[in-house]
Amino acid sequence: MSMGTNMITCIEDLRVLAQKRVPRMFYDYADSGSWTESTYRANHSDFAKIKFRQRVAVNLENRSLATTMVGQQVAMPVALSPTGLTGMQHADGEILAARAAERFGVPFTLSTMSICSIEDVAAHTTKPFWFQLYVMKDREFINRLIDRARAANCSALVLTLDLQVLGQRHKDIRNGLSAPPKLTIPNILNMATKPRWVAGMLATKRRGFGNIVGHATSVSDMSSLSAWTQQQFDLSLSWADVEWIKQRWGGKLIIKGIMDPEDARLAVASGADALIVSNHGGRQLDGAQSSIEALPAIVDAVGSQIEVHMDGGVRSGQDVLKAVALGAKGVYIGRPFLYGLGAMGEQGVSKCLDIIRNELDLTMAFCGLRDLQQVDKKILLPGTF
Repeated sequence: MSMGTNMITCIEDLRVLAQKRVPRMFYDYADSGSWTESTYRANHSDFAKIKFRQRVAVNLENRSLATTMVGQQVAMPVALSPTGLTGMQHADGEILAARAAERFGVPFTLSTMSICSIEDVAAHTTKPFWFQLYVMKDREFINRLIDRARAANCSALVLTLDLQVLGQRHKDIRNGLSAPPKLTIPNILNMATKPRWVAGMLATKRRGFGNIVGHATSVSDMSSLSAWTQQQFDLSLSWADVEWIKQRWGGKLIIKGIMDPEDARLAVASGADALIVSNHGGRQLDGAQSSIEALPAIVDAVGSQIEVHMDGGVRSGQDVLKAVALGAKGVYIGRPFLYGLGAMGEQGVSKCLDIIRNELDLTMAFCGLRDLQQVDKKILLPGTF
C-alpha cells in the first residue's frame, strides 16, 4: 500500500517514497557516500549524541525563525545545497526545487553539474538564486559560467573546493551512473518499475548537463561530457585561484568544503563572505570527521571574522537547531530536498521545508526560546558536544 502524502510526517517518510519512485541509479547517486560510507553515516549519527536542555514556563508568544545568510533575508537559516543531477531525481528537478525554495523564502543553490541550465532556472523563478561553481581547467569556460551567473542575477557564488579529485562511490560504478542513463538491461528493467518518473522524463527535453553541453568547447553532447569532466577538474587549484574568482565575480562569495581550522583561516584571508563546513556529504574523503563534529573548532577559529555555515547529515529541524547552537549562521540540506523531489516533485520539496521549519520551531520552543538570536551553546547539555 503506498503512503498517502498526508501521512508524510518526517524526512525519512520522503526518503522511503523517493526510493520507491526514483530509478535505482539516481536514488543511489543521491543516497550514498564514498568507500565504506563511514563519514556519510557519521554526518547524521553524530547529531544524535548532542542533547538539548528542556526549559519550561517561558513566554513563547511571537516566535520567529527569520534571520539572514550573507546579508540576505531568509525565512529560516536553511539553504538548499547544490546537488548534481537534481533533474534526474525528477523531471525538471532544479526548476521545481528553486520554485519551492523561492516560495518558502530560503536560498536555492544551483550546481554546475545541474540538468537545467542557469538561464533555464532564472526564466522559471522571480527572485535571485545562488550558483555553485566547480573550478575547471578550461578557464575560459569558468569565465563564461561566472558571467552567466551574473547575467542571471545570481546573488551569491558558492565555490566548491573539495572536488579536485573524485571520491569513489561504489554504487555509482555498479549502476553505470550517467545522465541520461545508460540503457543497460538492469537499468531498463528498473526504470520500467518507475512509470511516473519515466513519464516525466519523456515529457521534458532537459536530460543533459544544461550548464555544460553547448557551452564548453568540445562538448556538444552527453557522450563527450564524461571524458571532458574527468579531464577538467583542476588538480592545481590553489588559493590564488580563489582570489581570482572572487575578483572576477565581484559579489557575495561562499567557500564550500572547509573541514580544518587552518583552511578556515585561509578562507578568511581570501576575502570570502562565508564558508561552509562540509565534507561533501561523506562523498569525498571517507574517514573524515563529520561536519557537525568539525564545526565548533572552525567557529572558534574564525567565527568572529567570517560567517560560518555547515552541511552534511541534516535530516531534521532539530539538527538545524543543534548546528545553529554550535555557531552555524546557515545550514544546508541536500539529500532531504532530493528525497522530497524524488517522492513528490515540487510539492515534495515544499513538504521537506515545512517539516524542517516545524521541527525547528517546536524544538526552539521546548528549549524556552522565541527567536534564533537567543540560540547558543547554552541550549545544549554540556558534555554532549
